[in-house]
Amino acid sequence: MSSDAPERETMEFDIVIVGAGPAGLSAAIRAKQLAAEKGGDVNVVVVEKGSEVGAHILSGAVLDPSGLDALLPDWRDMGSPIDTPVMSESFKVFGNSGSLALPVFAMPPMVKNHGCYIVSMGNVCRWLAEQAEGMGVEIYPGMAASAVLYREDGSVRGVVVGEMGIGKDGEKKDSYEPGMELVGKYVLIGEGVRGSLAKQLIGKYNLDADSEPQKFGIGLKELWEIAPEKSRPGHVQHTFGWPLNNQTGGGSFCYHYNDNTIALGFVVHLNYKNPYIYPYGEFQKFKLHPEIAALLEGGKRIAYGSRAITEGGYQSVPKLIFPGGALIGCSAGFVNVPRIKGNHNAMLTGMMAAEAAYEAIAAGREGDDLTAYAQAYDASPVKAELKKSRNAKPLWSRFGTLVGGIALAGFDLWTNTIIPGFSIFGTLGHGKTDAEATEPAEKHAPIDYPKPDGEITFDRLTNVAFSATNHEEDQPAHLKLKDPSIPINVNLPVYAEPAQRYCPAGVYEVVTEDDGADPKFQINAQNCVHCKTCDIKDPSQNIEWTTPEGGGGPNYPNM
Repeated sequence: MSSDAPERETMEFDIVIVGAGPAGLSAAIRAKQLAAEKGGDVNVVVVEKGSEVGAHILSGAVLDPSGLDALLPDWRDMGSPIDTPVMSESFKVFGNSGSLALPVFAMPPMVKNHGCYIVSMGNVCRWLAEQAEGMGVEIYPGMAASAVLYREDGSVRGVVVGEMGIGKDGEKKDSYEPGMELVGKYVLIGEGVRGSLAKQLIGKYNLDADSEPQKFGIGLKELWEIAPEKSRPGHVQHTFGWPLNNQTGGGSFCYHYNDNTIALGFVVHLNYKNPYIYPYGEFQKFKLHPEIAALLEGGKRIAYGSRAITEGGYQSVPKLIFPGGALIGCSAGFVNVPRIKGNHNAMLTGMMAAEAAYEAIAAGREGDDLTAYAQAYDASPVKAELKKSRNAKPLWSRFGTLVGGIALAGFDLWTNTIIPGFSIFGTLGHGKTDAEATEPAEKHAPIDYPKPDGEITFDRLTNVAFSATNHEEDQPAHLKLKDPSIPINVNLPVYAEPAQRYCPAGVYEVVTEDDGADPKFQINAQNCVHCKTCDIKDPSQNIEWTTPEGGGGPNYPNM
């Protein structure tokens, strides 16, 4: 530690978990279950950067209950907020004025939603936190984990949390708090997609050396209260096609809760080539489709949010363990793209990591590799499921949405259903990163998006207000530029500076004088909804997303 490093209080635990999402909370609960079963004890702490558990949780979500069944078999009798079973579903291909319904009976069994539940994962996590705290887990919301602590042998020792009170100028304010060091025998990283600590650890330990590049999508979501006569409790609808072109992957979801509300969302795969694509604009344009507009007419938008989604699947899962800890949930990337589901896999991997950590601690170990977790994953239903769907994303990327990609992916999923794990394609690679997939602007034409009407479609800043996003203004921008000159000198002339468009919260702007001269790159960090898209899609990989002060960011209700 350097001589000018702040003095911090140290708190010691057996297991330190970063992130109170489905993976982190499942890990905490499972560790306590094992201690109770074996008559021992284990000290577990969970830190969460959101102002409360669930504040930063955004997911579709249709929940496969297999993870919850494994974790808490009696959850149906425990007052959980999971009360809307899927009753019906539809798959549609959208054109600009109509749709073609695909026969549900012909869809591969993996993508069907029978037996699943429409949920708010934010509320599910709030409920899981209650169960964890009832078992003695310490949960600290509003505490951002900003740095990794290491032992002298290079193993992970813990994390720094709760440092607050540094001004924009980098100087400590009167309100400065140095934070705490939470140290543990093992540290489990469950930050979610593209977490800042996970990114550091993957790089430091070269965890992705033997895996394909991770792939991502951006998911945008609104909650709507709709007219009661239009409500179809338990109905699930997925679409692909319009307004996206054949070369741009993605699609929509619409899930009907049982209280006249719907979760309406749109996903754009971030390996798109055209830097003029505006994912938020595609979502708003999608809502003008006659079928969607008719559903929303007379309704009211009540919340908005966005976050990135891991899409690499089987090929892109990195090595899961490092000395002193492990990656769990979306920090490693266990989303099954054709199923549009990953929460059950996050829960199962959290449980597997907790089991490995508990057994290691019981054996008197600490700070070493949790090889039992890696072995458990290799033999798990999580890996088996991802292997079956491993070629869906590469086929979609190579052959497009309508010209073969979806059909080939469906064929491959059926083949894997009949002969589990077998594919005539073998295991296809993903190739370029999403940043590298971006092509120069000169190869593409700008896209004209409809202006918001304020009733069905909305501008970004108006919608960001419906995410309840807030940051302490006098703090350093948590969005760091490796080279401040690149946005204007490289990204603007070559790529028309796509940060202006791929960010779903209007964080990045190119501002000029009235005559268009003297462009400057402006970062409105206070708007950030913590989606991490900039860290993923910037073609120059010049933007680094780091944690702001704990408690900042969105405060999602029921998302």
